[in-house]
Amino acid sequence: MPAARESLLDAAAAALAARPWPAVRMVDVAAAAGVSRQTLYNEFGGKAGLGRALVRQEAERYLDGVDRALGTPATTAERLLAVAEWTVRAARAQPVVRALLTGAWNAALPAPGLPPRPDAGPPGPGQLAREVRDRAAAALTPGEGAQRCELAVRLALSCVIAPPEGPAGPALAELLRPCAG
Repeated sequence: MPAARESLLDAAAAALAARPWPAVRMVDVAAAAGVSRQTLYNEFGGKAGLGRALVRQEAERYLDGVDRALGTPATTAERLLAVAEWTVRAARAQPVVRALLTGAWNAALPAPGLPPRPDAGPPGPGQLAREVRDRAAAALTPGEGAQRCELAVRLALSCVIAPPEGPAGPALAELLRPCAG
């Protein structure tokens, strides 16, 4: 039932974009996905399970964007800037991504929840930064910039937490100049 799961997660994300998580109703998510409430409950167990799955999906989507930025045919500096810009765009556009990257959760978002196993829950901010670093190490030539990529993400997060005046791109490019090597 992967198609139903994806439809339900997309419907939950759309509902969350329109209202805070406590106001998101399971019946509305099921209807928007074109499935029964029973299918929703079978798939996620309840609203808390749906919320945890939504948080994990947003973490995966963020990391997919990092992979796309690292996979562009460009110089190391341009790829690092692309990762940093993606980080800022994703965090500004998606409150769950912002919370994942900063650890600043609020009542309007689904709770990340305590996972039954440490590897089952969403990554915390430090874990995400390390995951980006590891993906950079795999995507870039050895010694080319995995640590720089982690630094680029951490600098980008400073733009998320305390946004610069005007567009973040030029500010990030200037900040990242020493990191680009």
